[in-house]
Amino acid sequence: MADTNIPAGFVKNAAGHLVPEHQVREHDKLRDSIARELANQAVAISEALAAFKKKALADIDDLIAISLERYNVKLGGKKGNVSITTYDGEFKIEKALADRLCFTEEILAAKELIYTCIRKWSKGADDDRHLMAVVDRAFTGRNGEIRTNDVLSLLRLEIDAPEWKTAMRALKDAIQVNGKAVYIRIYKRTGDDRYEPINLSLAGV
Repeated sequence: MADTNIPAGFVKNAAGHLVPEHQVREHDKLRDSIARELANQAVAISEALAAFKKKALADIDDLIAISLERYNVKLGGKKGNVSITTYDGEFKIEKALADRLCFTEEILAAKELIYTCIRKWSKGADDDRHLMAVVDRAFTGRNGEIRTNDVLSLLRLEIDAPEWKTAMRALKDAIQVNGKAVYIRIYKRTGDDRYEPINLSLAGV
């Protein structure tokens, strides 16, 4: 939507200043056009995905309600994980509830303990380099963010060392459940018993 506060013949730059349109380079105009078109498409796709998720959850809840009504049953709590398929088995839809996790300030202590272990063990061996890569990936995400799934993967490593076990106890203490997340996953059958997910994220297509 165009900004009606911008006078005709002017455009606004990133600093918020009005610039005469004839002073803007053609390449800057081209870049702006492409970025704006892609961004507007992305907004539309995001809104469509949000609407799809809302409809999918409502439709599945309606199906659950109909099933319960047949047997005169009422649920005492929230509806949990559900999987439904088409009659021919071609498609499968899953509604899944998962804990939304975050980390307390204790994650800083856990991180230091983990890196202390790696520095102590580091000998340049392939196993050591692999472990360092796993830990770095967990704690040095984009903009310094902690990658939750990668951090949790550290708990599954079988390392029989007292200092590592101490670090893992600290890591477990740092985990805090902060509500529930609801996911919708759609699968298409590609074999007799194999289902492949239909990707709904940019990273997966």
